[in-house]
Amino acid sequence: MALRDVLLSIAQTPHRLRRRALVTWTPAQELNEVRDRSGARMKRRLEWYDLVGLGVGGMLGAGVFVTTGRVARDTAGPAVFASYVIAGVSALLSSFCYAEFSVRVPVAGGAFSYLRVTFGEFVGFFGGANILMEYVLSNAAVARSFTDYLASTFGVTEPNAWRFIVDGIAEGYNTLDVPAVALILFITVCLCYSTKESSMLNMVLTVFHLLFFAFIIVAGLWNGSAKNLVRPHGLTPYGVRGVLDGAAIVYFSYIGYDSASTMAEEIRDPARALPVGIAGSVLVVSALYCLMSVALCVMLPYNEVAISHIRISETAPFSSAFREKVGWRWASSVVGAGASIGIVASLLVAMLGQARYLCVIARARLVPSWLAKVHPSTGTPMNATIFLGFCTASLALFTELQIVFEMISIGTLLVFYLVANALIYHQYVKIGTNRPLHVLLFLLLLTLSSLGFSVSRKIDWWCRWGMALFGAISIAVTTIFHCTARQDITGPPSEWSVPLMPWPAAASVFLNVFLITALKARSYQRFGIWSLVIIVFYVCYGVHSTYSAEENEIVNAMVHHANLDNS
Repeated sequence: MALRDVLLSIAQTPHRLRRRALVTWTPAQELNEVRDRSGARMKRRLEWYDLVGLGVGGMLGAGVFVTTGRVARDTAGPAVFASYVIAGVSALLSSFCYAEFSVRVPVAGGAFSYLRVTFGEFVGFFGGANILMEYVLSNAAVARSFTDYLASTFGVTEPNAWRFIVDGIAEGYNTLDVPAVALILFITVCLCYSTKESSMLNMVLTVFHLLFFAFIIVAGLWNGSAKNLVRPHGLTPYGVRGVLDGAAIVYFSYIGYDSASTMAEEIRDPARALPVGIAGSVLVVSALYCLMSVALCVMLPYNEVAISHIRISETAPFSSAFREKVGWRWASSVVGAGASIGIVASLLVAMLGQARYLCVIARARLVPSWLAKVHPSTGTPMNATIFLGFCTASLALFTELQIVFEMISIGTLLVFYLVANALIYHQYVKIGTNRPLHVLLFLLLLTLSSLGFSVSRKIDWWCRWGMALFGAISIAVTTIFHCTARQDITGPPSEWSVPLMPWPAAASVFLNVFLITALKARSYQRFGIWSLVIIVFYVCYGVHSTYSAEENEIVNAMVHHANLDNS
């Protein structure tokens, strides 16, 4: 591109932003015109049971093995199971929103596509870029925990025994994890080969992992003592606030169910399979997470997790608890092997989903279009899979877990918050007969009242009255909207929709705002930096790429019509 063209594009940036930032696409365009930009189409080879396996496999192993010990020790105490309940309810409500959108817009773009067809190109890109960041960071974190558990399988208790420490690099980035990189590269090759075969591999791994979960729960409860739930400082040593703060952190555990929605293009019966796979997997995993956290806390007091003299590793608390507290050294190896299998399954599903997100963002021309190409023989987005595999492996090689935990949660919660808002707007405005202002005013009041409720919790002298006031306002505005908004029949009877709207989506908005405000200041700082990167990239590249492509399409259409008229 000539310098003159670059300068002209920069000068036209405000005009192009006005033209492109709020432009929306219809579901029909996403399903046909946009999807065709990938060349070959993804193959519809998955059934409903594949989706259930992918949903369960994508969540199991990521959170409970990585976050439970840390949250129990530092944030929630033995009541960490209650944190999982709160996070699970929020995830279930969000999963309902995802399920309806995935039925209406059965493409591989997930939250990116749902937000783009509702709120426009910029909001879609902002949400899609955030969820991509979540995937890459969480996958890198989980891959590093795989090294801990694999080492414990062979009786190695030193957390960094299988890593290389390099002098001269900043602390937190100087511990090189080669096994994590090898695992990511292996999974990348598998995903490039075939989606169906990857799903079958995930199903086998998930079945074995469920057996390990059953073993841990039964053995932990059998060898534990209920007294450990209330000692040394009671069930909630950090108070209710600690339980709520813990819920925001363990939300990391539920990254994965939205991967199932990215399989929509590869499902033979999306209307039946997607609701079952997305919402059903959240219910199953929530129950297992609660039981697993209880099993850990009955085996040892919460304040002994990660204490150095008994060498219970923060990232592998279950293996260490069996070895040091129960005395089952063989059980430690079994748990390490089971956790390793589960982590492989969760990585497989998450990396499957992240490639499809990037593929559809590339279809929209917001990133280079070569990332959108689907390989004609394998039916997989090979370029996107390889690119993100390299990015994930690079992070896993250098970056410690603590650096990414809370940054992962805030981005995920924000995207789920946006999807819940989008479902209300899409159902009542895009395919209904309501005025946009009416719906937008409701969403604004709901968000503000949710924010007021959350902030009140942090102000001691205002806590009780503020929470009661803003909670009542949230219920009141939702009731008024429910009574005044018109909700028409929005689709054929075969389509699945969220029942009792707008209450589930409104509750999802409320809980996501609540959990976001429970995070620490550092997570906001890191999220702010990433958001700035997203905005700068969109302004400098995305808006110009989509604008130029639109202009070229208009010119080509005019030439095509002129040729038809001349003939």
